[in-house]
Amino acid sequence: MNYQDNSYALSQPSVLETNKVLRNTYILLSLSLFFSAGTGYIAMMTEAQPMGFWFFIIGAMGLMFFTQAFSKSFVGLIGMFLFAGFIGYHLGPIINMLLKSVNGAKIVSLSMGGTGAIFLVLSSYALITRKSFSYLKSFIFTGFTVAFLAMIGAYVFDLEALEIVISGSFLLISSAYILYQTSEVINGKETNYIIAAIGLYISIYNIFVSLLHLLSVLSGDD
Repeated sequence: MNYQDNSYALSQPSVLETNKVLRNTYILLSLSLFFSAGTGYIAMMTEAQPMGFWFFIIGAMGLMFFTQAFSKSFVGLIGMFLFAGFIGYHLGPIINMLLKSVNGAKIVSLSMGGTGAIFLVLSSYALITRKSFSYLKSFIFTGFTVAFLAMIGAYVFDLEALEIVISGSFLLISSAYILYQTSEVINGKETNYIIAAIGLYISIYNIFVSLLHLLSVLSGDD
């Protein structure tokens, strides 16, 4: 009896800490998504021009690395919102152009709904089963690296056909990352909620943009 009580007492701080990280991760993720929606709305209302490809890549990567570098301080939180605001402002003109097309509103709605459904199902599965998906780490890193380089190549050499494969790849890899990152938090392997939140945010962005592109191609609006 004493052994059980001691074991329970020792495990409590770990469980409480894990729950705290998980809660803070979802709070920061939610606030970041709302902030992105706000900057996206501003971009749409002001009819901002789409960002250049290289400007977006350099800006997004720079803000992502900045946030990760200062993830253990308040500066990391500022970086997270700067990153989210930048992404939202980037998406505004894209959504504006889609909404002006024949099936644009339907494509945007389906993409948003699909993104939400994928995130909800995968997160719930990881939370309920509490399985470790650490074995996906190598697949995610390799897959993302290849897909990212392929995206650069498709832009440089104007390979439109390759873009469909790239979108499908990002959709699959980002879905796997949601499982991986969520399991890392609930199993106590990821203790930094800023790192966890920005990883999940990027996955949600990738899934949403991939669905936008794939649905646009299927509907003939691309």
